[in-house]
Amino acid sequence: MRNRAGLETRSKILSAAKTVLAERGLDGLTVKAICDLAGIRAGSFYNLFNSKEQVTLTVVREAITAIDPDPERSGTDHVRDLVEAYVAFVEDQPELARVYITIALSGGLTDPSLAQRILRHHHERLERFSEALQRDRPELIPSAVWERSEALVAALNGYAFHEVLDPKFDFAGHARRLMSMEPAP
Repeated sequence: MRNRAGLETRSKILSAAKTVLAERGLDGLTVKAICDLAGIRAGSFYNLFNSKEQVTLTVVREAITAIDPDPERSGTDHVRDLVEAYVAFVEDQPELARVYITIALSGGLTDPSLAQRILRHHHERLERFSEALQRDRPELIPSAVWERSEALVAALNGYAFHEVLDPKFDFAGHARRLMSMEPAP
């Protein structure tokens, strides 16, 4: 029974955080705003999350996971699938994409534990892209796969950053053109 209550409280917190982020943006996100909207006390919040940044990253992570083409990592996704998932995240959830970029840049520079979490997520994305690229291009040696994955993820992140600063930027078009830059097998 206790575990169910914790899961329900966690769900309320994440739902409230999404709403606050959508309505007020990152600057309007406070633990108090989350707790008020969720109908919980701050102690309940801190039993489950260490900070508003942690809950924000959890919201973003769940949004990214929701569009994952192979969430169980069974080895069925390809680079194109991962690029399309990134495009879907940035275009379908622009506020969360903006939050993710903002936290990654500002929070990652000022909070060492947050920086570690962001770097861990980045490394996981690189592994996913490398695994997919190895499936797409089995003739490539591992170091070439890793370098190409790093370049691809860096380009996607740069395009996402551009999109956040300039909503008129054609993020999807640029991201998809990356696929045509990759030499055919």
